Amino acid sequence: MAVRAGASRELIVPPSVRRRAGIKAGDRLEFEAARGVITIRKSRQLEDDEYTPAQRRTIQKRLDEAAEDVRQGRVYGPFSTHEELMASLRATRRPLY
Repeated sequence: MAVRAGASRELIVPPSVRRRAGIKAGDRLEFEAARGVITIRKSRQLEDDEYTPAQRRTIQKRLDEAAEDVRQGRVYGPFSTHEELMASLRATRRPLY
């Protein structure tokens, strides 16, 4: 099914597509865009999350710190072989946690 994107910022998903995808009013959706393709997924409900809110905050904090390290160039590699990776790890001797 094809629809034309309007001038407004909203994109309308036809009811028949929402029905087939099982999307209902009030559902939370995740959007991902790459190379001209938009993927829409229903978000997992919070009560189905395998992590507690405190664990989720810790995970997100570490992911944010890792992203900042990448932005600042504080990364190692790329490595051509696992031997190069192991040599780099041994040379730095930093604890993982």
